[in-house]
Amino acid sequence: MHDNVARVLTTGAALIAAMCAGVARADTINLNMTIRDFCGQNFSDCPAGYVPNPDFENVIADDRGIVQTTLGADGTPDYAGGTHPTFFGSDSPSPLGTLTTAQYFSQWYHNTPGYNQTTTVSLPLVNMGGGIYQLSSDAFFPIDGLLLGNQGQIHNYSFTGQVHTTFTYQSGQQFAFMGDDDVWVYINDQLVIDLGGVHPVESEAVDLDRLGLTVGQSYAFDFFFAERHTSQSNIMISTSIQLDPNSTVPEPTTFALLSLALGGFGLVRPRKRVYLRG
Repeated sequence: MHDNVARVLTTGAALIAAMCAGVARADTINLNMTIRDFCGQNFSDCPAGYVPNPDFENVIADDRGIVQTTLGADGTPDYAGGTHPTFFGSDSPSPLGTLTTAQYFSQWYHNTPGYNQTTTVSLPLVNMGGGIYQLSSDAFFPIDGLLLGNQGQIHNYSFTGQVHTTFTYQSGQQFAFMGDDDVWVYINDQLVIDLGGVHPVESEAVDLDRLGLTVGQSYAFDFFFAERHTSQSNIMISTSIQLDPNSTVPEPTTFALLSLALGGFGLVRPRKRVYLRG
């Protein structure tokens, strides 16, 4: 998988370098990411007035197909349902999904009183030369000590990230991601990368020439990230797309859980799955 990503980026870099000769490119593209901080369900120090979201610190597994292939009307992913688990999952059928309900998933990218707190951080994509911009961190913990706090852990885990921006399509552009946990990328409102699930470092790349885009036209770019388990948080973005610096992500309608959806279940927490993660 990593070799495929490298080949895509090498080919794309050569095309972009030839195409963009003499065209000025920014030294750094600063993107604003909206971060939403949650309480992990097994953390003992959730602040007063907040309840854990059971999608965090729960099942460990790859989980493709969590989201719909077209971006939702409010600019966030729509839950796909299907084979994913009912409330708090089930030991059968196998493999077990990593989510609980559509209502809990909607909290990931919506401000939800009593469940998350929100801030904005800057993601600097650095011009590496050859037409490639890159962001790389093997310790991506942008809110340590902030918002809901570290909750007794060495880092502030259990958070999501969302970036919305635009770009002008040119032939030869690529986008690649490598990291953990969930990542979804939408271009022109269509899902082009699906790395859903709670997993070690995984990678995927997309060749924009395969998407039927029109050279010279502007398109939406949406990136969604989730860190759902303690121990690691890796993020590596490498792209030949010259993304437009963006403003803060517009806030969709604040998500309020239906009392019927949660009240009847008593907010019982599922048991912890233990595993060793590389």
